[in-house]
Amino acid sequence: MQLLEREFLPNFLFGPQDIVVVAGQDGLVANTLKYLNGQPLLAVNPAPSLFDGQLLPFQVADTEEVVAAVLRNDIRCKSISMAEAMLNDGQRILAVNDIYIGPRLPVSARYEIAYAGRREVQSSSGVLVSTGLGSTGWLRSVLTGAASIAGGSLHQKIRDQGLAWDSDELVFSVREPFPSNVTGTDMVFGKIERQQSLTVTSRMAEGGVIFSDGIVADAIEFNSRMAVEIALAGRVGRLVV
Repeated sequence: MQLLEREFLPNFLFGPQDIVVVAGQDGLVANTLKYLNGQPLLAVNPAPSLFDGQLLPFQVADTEEVVAAVLRNDIRCKSISMAEAMLNDGQRILAVNDIYIGPRLPVSARYEIAYAGRREVQSSSGVLVSTGLGSTGWLRSVLTGAASIAGGSLHQKIRDQGLAWDSDELVFSVREPFPSNVTGTDMVFGKIERQQSLTVTSRMAEGGVIFSDGIVADAIEFNSRMAVEIALAGRVGRLVV
């Protein structure tokens, strides 16, 4: 048994036969799934009075019984789709909830977006690409604000119900797009199906970043001449339920 603190998670090498038990908030579960490759993850809610625990189906008292069930292979797992961002310099980022592309500070980002055979230069406060799991998180907040401004019915199904956790689709949304003579607002929302991708090319001299699942500390710089392609990842998370 190995006890691992959260700060060392990115550098830990998980073995193919490992059983991983997470005790913490939902965000720790999502962050841990990115570093696994098919190993079952058992998520325990250490403080039900504090944490809603959408991704925390077990209590502390359940842990011994559930670990024994995993060892017997007598379990059911829910598959969780991930997104992958691949940069033209070879770097890549996995995401369980979402990938953010835009300015580190609250200023406008300038970039070119390409999707489904179309291209457009845009200026906005960033692009958010969400997985099925993440569709009920940050994406819901973005769509709720847009719907309230537009009159109430914008993208209502995704906003109200989200996507399945194992969905074969990602959803992208452009935050606060600005129309001008040189920037457009026609490509601000869409689904990225399997075998599709979304490409964003930076036109920011400085201050551009890409990060996943809200972890700004792990952001990668995304400035001029850099491009990123985002698609469904081949890797799928397994959450014991």
